[in-house]
Amino acid sequence: MREKLDKLKEQVTEKLDQINSLENLDELRIAILGKKGELTSIMKEMGNIAAEKRAEFGKAANEVKEKIMENFDIKLAALKTRIKEEKMKTEVLDITLPGKKQNVGTLHPITQTMGMLRGIFLEMGFDVMDGPEIEQTYYNFDALNFPKDHPSRDLQDSFYIEDDLLLRTHTSPMQIRYMLEKKPPFRMVSLGKVYRSDYDITHTPMFHQMEGLMIGEDVSFANFKALLTSMVRRLFGEDRAVRFRPHFFPFTEPSAEMDVECGVCHGKGCRSCKNTGWLEILGSGMVDPNVLKEVGIDPTKYQGFAFGMGMERVAMLKFGIDDIRAYYENDVRFLDQFK
Repeated sequence: MREKLDKLKEQVTEKLDQINSLENLDELRIAILGKKGELTSIMKEMGNIAAEKRAEFGKAANEVKEKIMENFDIKLAALKTRIKEEKMKTEVLDITLPGKKQNVGTLHPITQTMGMLRGIFLEMGFDVMDGPEIEQTYYNFDALNFPKDHPSRDLQDSFYIEDDLLLRTHTSPMQIRYMLEKKPPFRMVSLGKVYRSDYDITHTPMFHQMEGLMIGEDVSFANFKALLTSMVRRLFGEDRAVRFRPHFFPFTEPSAEMDVECGVCHGKGCRSCKNTGWLEILGSGMVDPNVLKEVGIDPTKYQGFAFGMGMERVAMLKFGIDDIRAYYENDVRFLDQFK
């Protein structure tokens, strides 16, 4: 049996000397070391050897196998070196040709917008919070003073998972979670995905929102108008016009919507702003006393304001985009504009 192993080793050495291509080397490797190879066949004969000689045969077989594998590795390295040298002799490199263009990706415009706003409010001393996208109706509606018959609770407007569990319709639940854990005075913002059953050129079923909250003993309506106006001017430029309109929200009183001059038509009127020259950017107002009571904050001592804005709408204003659906079509030509 030992003679078979020695003879196989000699044959492999002779055959390796004749190999001149990687393909032939691979074929020889399979023929010798493969599942049906010659060395494998010899190893299978171990069962026919007397028990007291099997250890000696196994040791010898492993030594031969290691030597054969080493010879294969040496031959492989020699072939690769020869192929590389031949390629260098024949290949011509024209250093005058222009280099290959490297395609570099960029942050999505919504991600860029969220980053800008996060930075602005961090500089203003706000905490930045995150929360669950699958939310309890208590945090999403009840604690925010939404009545049981409010339209947003309808199955056609919200995505319910269970009777008391749904995909959050706004990031406002984080205001409740935050107030239950903190004692005023404080200020915070929360950014993330929200979900509503709506789809047109200015709405998508999934979109991004940012909520803000500031509570203290002397926080006034004038404070939040000044803060939000400053935010808009820092984001869009000092010349961007803004206006506040009276509105109603269940969780704020008094309430107001904030409009920003349309970035597409610059106030002249277009389909993005429905020919008004303005785009509603956020809803805001002084936090309703009922909301403060719900989270254990004394409304006779503390007051504050809250606001919420859609990131897609803000990005439309920032970058002059006229169709919100373009964000999610994954058209590289569109995304390349924001490098």
